[in-house]
Amino acid sequence: MAKATPSSGRSARTSVWLETKTRRGGRGGGQPGLDRTRITEVTVRLLDAEGLAKFSMRRLAAELNVTAMSVYWYVDTKDDLLELALDSVFGELPLPDPDAEDEDWRDQLRMLATVYRGLLVRHPWLSPVAGTFLNIGPNSLSFSRVVQRVVRRTGLPDHRLTGAISAVFQFVYGYGTIEGHFFARVADTGMTPDDYFRHAMTTLDGAPTAAEVVEESRQLMAARGGDTVAEMMERDFTFALDLLVAGIEAMVKRG
Repeated sequence: MAKATPSSGRSARTSVWLETKTRRGGRGGGQPGLDRTRITEVTVRLLDAEGLAKFSMRRLAAELNVTAMSVYWYVDTKDDLLELALDSVFGELPLPDPDAEDEDWRDQLRMLATVYRGLLVRHPWLSPVAGTFLNIGPNSLSFSRVVQRVVRRTGLPDHRLTGAISAVFQFVYGYGTIEGHFFARVADTGMTPDDYFRHAMTTLDGAPTAAEVVEESRQLMAARGGDTVAEMMERDFTFALDLLVAGIEAMVKRG
């Protein structure tokens, strides 16, 4: 979070969710049929289609067919919009009932990890944005609340819960981020993920310094199994998640 310099006379930005003032007007006023929900929906669509680097208030206004000043009637800054978009996509996540006595915490934890990974892959811009803001919107908080309650059911003592949450969901964050960026690069080339992967491996064959590592990687990937990139990624993710769940179980038994 950026901090204002003492000489600027401006306070550091906090969060759009901590806004206490009444929404101000802007030159030209609000537009019929335009509200924060509509603006947020279009923001998400643009971020998905064009990426974070190309997103701007001017580009958003053009997509909405309004002036940029009309958008400022509803939000103060681009950061406000990014926070709103971030929380909006968290609303896509299906959440288990952490109080369901007939459901195992392991299954619920795997489900939460899997849907979060899918969210990161569907929205590659989410990863850098999630690392920038407080993430205290209602949908994000709902997800965090369920995660905490599911992990509490593991039997770990309270002082170990945040460590377990970090182990699982920082792993998912990293895995989903890399996976999302991979598919974004693939889309830019016009290739399929499998063709892109084969092309990359063939290209590396021509690099003498990488030949040994590439050959070892081929052997590892052959042992891993899976005929497609998607299958290989799924196998790795599932096994890594199983390792983390097993680690939690071991720590609970250790007491």
